[in-house]
Amino acid sequence: MTGYPQDSEQHGRPRGRGFFWLGAIALLAGLTALFSAVDDRSRGARMVQSNGSGVVLQRDRSGHYLAVGQINGVEVDFLIDTGATDVAIPGSLARELGLEFGPPVTVMTAAGPDSAWMTRLDEVRLGQLYLNNVRGTITRAPMNEVLLGMSFLRHFSLSQQGDELVIEGGT
Repeated sequence: MTGYPQDSEQHGRPRGRGFFWLGAIALLAGLTALFSAVDDRSRGARMVQSNGSGVVLQRDRSGHYLAVGQINGVEVDFLIDTGATDVAIPGSLARELGLEFGPPVTVMTAAGPDSAWMTRLDEVRLGQLYLNNVRGTITRAPMNEVLLGMSFLRHFSLSQQGDELVIEGGT
């Protein structure tokens, strides 16, 4: 006797367990990728729906209102932020838009004070709602969306109903 199992059934059992675990891991990886893609799509910017006199936005799974809009004719993703004083644009996007980096300012962010630059936006558009000559802030923060703040929103009526945010009217 060499000490090795002679029964072919015993030989197959460890290999079978390995294939089982390999399959289970592959299945979990596939499901993780699928649910991650679905979650990423659900967090992406929403298309704006018109309600005749304004727009209606659906709250996303994390409780935010996201929308596709435009700054100076270029499509951007907005995060509606009534806590932001201005329309806040990440520096990389500001350069793409050719915005002028105006006087430096200190802004208060969720992470504390930070430096930024004032700017003016020729036009900000959210669906059929738009304003010209809107005050903006260019931030150093690495954001994925433009914060659509009160320098735009204060000119409109906002009402939240369930999971919908309705933005209407204008001055």
